[in-house]
Amino acid sequence: MTQNIILNHQEIEHKIRRIAYQIYETFVEEKEIVLAGISKNGFVFAEKLALYIETISDIKVTLCEVSMDKENPFAAVSTTLPLESIENKGLILVDDVLNSGTTLVYGVKHFLNIPLKKFKTAVLVDRNHKKYPVKADFKGISLSTSLKEHVHVVFEKDNNYAYLN
Repeated sequence: MTQNIILNHQEIEHKIRRIAYQIYETFVEEKEIVLAGISKNGFVFAEKLALYIETISDIKVTLCEVSMDKENPFAAVSTTLPLESIENKGLILVDDVLNSGTTLVYGVKHFLNIPLKKFKTAVLVDRNHKKYPVKADFKGISLSTSLKEHVHVVFEKDNNYAYLN
């Protein structure tokens, strides 16, 4: 299969900046928000969003890594922050690609047991192949792809890109 670049480094940076402004507009009243990035690329994406949000606002951004078995979403979900420390704050669950919605919906489920001021989701690429009724509140790009195609996001120093194969 061939690689088709769908987002280059500059386009990804632009999308991250735009999403950071959207998050700021949504949480402008908050003193602190939590970006909960789904392990690996979702967490890297959350780190990049945090840098932009802290640059454009006075909102304190706390990062939290969410670990789950994507092949078995029924397995336990864990976070680097105790849930009690997230209570009554604004939370954004972040992932790189929204495929079927399985990862995002089980990530959302993990945080539903605590009171939150606001709960939103952010993804860089939304593939529009939902198995669950979950949506991204903030998204970089929406793609209509075939089920056989896969979207991959690569975060490298000064060379971020997303491709379809």
